[in-house]
Amino acid sequence: MTRTPALDLRSGTQRVFAHLLANNLLVSVMNYTVWFALTFWVFLETGSVFATGLIAGIFLVATATTGIWFGSLVDHHRTHTVMQASAVASAVFYAVSLAVLMLAPEGSFRTAASVPLWVLVVLLMLGVIAGNPRSIALPTLVTLLIPADRRDRANGLVGTVTGASMLVTSVISGLLVAYGGMTAVLVLALAVLAVAVGHLARVDVPEPRVVGTGGTDGAGDGVDLRGTLRLVRGVPGLLPLILFSCFNNFLGGGFMALMDPYGLSLMSVQAWGLLWGGLSALLIVGGLLVAKVGLGSRPIRLLLLANVVMWAGTMLFPLVSSILTLTVAMGLFMLVMPFAEAAEQTVLQRVVPYERQGRVFGFAQSVEQAASPLTAFLIAPITQFLVIPWMTGGAGADAIGSWFGTGQARGIALVFVVTGALGLLTVGLAFLTPAYRRLSAAYATSPAPEPTEGPVPPPAPGVPAALAAGGEPS
Repeated sequence: MTRTPALDLRSGTQRVFAHLLANNLLVSVMNYTVWFALTFWVFLETGSVFATGLIAGIFLVATATTGIWFGSLVDHHRTHTVMQASAVASAVFYAVSLAVLMLAPEGSFRTAASVPLWVLVVLLMLGVIAGNPRSIALPTLVTLLIPADRRDRANGLVGTVTGASMLVTSVISGLLVAYGGMTAVLVLALAVLAVAVGHLARVDVPEPRVVGTGGTDGAGDGVDLRGTLRLVRGVPGLLPLILFSCFNNFLGGGFMALMDPYGLSLMSVQAWGLLWGGLSALLIVGGLLVAKVGLGSRPIRLLLLANVVMWAGTMLFPLVSSILTLTVAMGLFMLVMPFAEAAEQTVLQRVVPYERQGRVFGFAQSVEQAASPLTAFLIAPITQFLVIPWMTGGAGADAIGSWFGTGQARGIALVFVVTGALGLLTVGLAFLTPAYRRLSAAYATSPAPEPTEGPVPPPAPGVPAALAAGGEPS
């Protein structure tokens, strides 16, 4: 694997990126804490699995449907402004939610049919979704602030932030709900967002002046789905890459829907929570490994190999009912996931013009996330009403039950085996496609896109003019 130069987060634009990364970590942790805490709290208040499933569905559908619009916001406004507006919007929704929570009559939230409950849920989900433009803006900031030969490592740090968010969130949300309910969650959220907005106000991001793209590439200045599709289709193999990730998420939706029931059939809820806290830490390790060693000169190949590891583990660990095989397989899954995500981001940053990266990242987010809710909503009833009976007292139990096992947990395990096999088959076919070769060639021959040169605002006090213009200080 070709080694790339190390990052230096203490100087120049890389130092600015470090501040933005830390700021994003702070806001992401708080937004995801609100989401997880809301799910816990609603279940404790209502005892309804349907209600918690609906919350997850609302989040996934909203993420899928807003990605393209959020991407257009990133392209048509200064990234610093988008990040600040995102945090302020989340804070406004959380403040209104806190008012609803405190003013609602006693007992208003104890049934799944409660109108005040769903008013509160929608407000909180809007607050969480309002934070999504930051996840689209962050990879474009890698292009803006990090030299091209170090962007893969920076993408590894982005993956580290994702892992840290998951790890910290799983701890904070449970403690807050247990000891202070949603009131404590929202008070903390407002305080943390205030700190984040204050910190970001002191960070000077050297950005070129935002200009419209209308007339330069046949695209408009709005959401511009048609122009984005034209651009994506114009890069050989890029659309198949996005569709490949979409299909992975389609399979992953079933993984997400069934992992908790499977794990809880093997261990207590306390042990399961601790195990996932430890596994989430491996996302951080994986991201730091990317930041340390980079992705080499063939990130698309690395992306597919990472998927081979993930799907092979998904197919193999359920063959026996064992906590050990589950832990090892999920540990590998978490460790290589940052490599796959960083590889996709690095490819997009290389082959997509900077001024359109927000829309392309938003389009990719929308397409890739659109599959997860569909599978999550389909796989649970299919498993519950078809696969589990088939593996409990049906033909499946008679055919393979003697060595595979029977019952509810083994029915879920069979779904995992089939899912992993389909994932491996998809990766194998991807290696053989002309799209893989075309995109690899396009990546190898494309010059790294840089921010469009143009008029920039006067540098802020204390910021060197060269840095304000997007360069490295001498």
